[in-house]
Amino acid sequence: MLFRAVDSPIVAETVNGRRANRRGIETRDSMIKAAIASLATGDPAAVSGNRIARDIGATWGVVKYQFGDIDGLWAAVLRYTADKRGDLPAGIRTDGTVLERVSALIGAMAVGLRTPESLAIETLRAALPRDHAELERDYPLTAAELASWKPNWDKACQRTFAGLGLDRAKVRQVAALIPAAMRGITSERTLGTYGDLDDALAGLIGGIVAYLEG
Repeated sequence: MLFRAVDSPIVAETVNGRRANRRGIETRDSMIKAAIASLATGDPAAVSGNRIARDIGATWGVVKYQFGDIDGLWAAVLRYTADKRGDLPAGIRTDGTVLERVSALIGAMAVGLRTPESLAIETLRAALPRDHAELERDYPLTAAELASWKPNWDKACQRTFAGLGLDRAKVRQVAALIPAAMRGITSERTLGTYGDLDDALAGLIGGIVAYLEG
């Protein structure tokens, strides 16, 4: 964990090439939480470095001291949310049926996508370049953090369905489908819809189970 607490106040982590004490790490932690709260409002202006500094209650110079630049801040926000989320399959019964495991995975994501951390990530992603080459050139740390999420998610899904003898290619395809489908359903819930989203979730779960077992 990047922001784990330590008993000794002497040395804990390296921050921008410096050894940071516990107070420094706690300051970073509080800044990241404030940045998440600002981004979670959904306001596109929240991605501004000066706006974040204002919402944090610090000068941009203080933020730069802690994170280097806006790229360092965004990468730290993404890492914090990933560390807080942990392994999504946690709590999924390893002896569960395909239906039980798919339902648990979908249920966990349905809850997770409505948290402030997920709302903050959506705001941030909407402001970042869509082109990978541009993203990697302008925000290399942020790009590296985002790029690490897919293989970690793929491994999490493989662990979720381990021991069932399922086709690994199908599990990989389901791993690609679930985040996109769940973001669509979550967006519908946020924007408001006359459709029955419980039916949508049930249909998604049923379709995935049928595909994996077919």
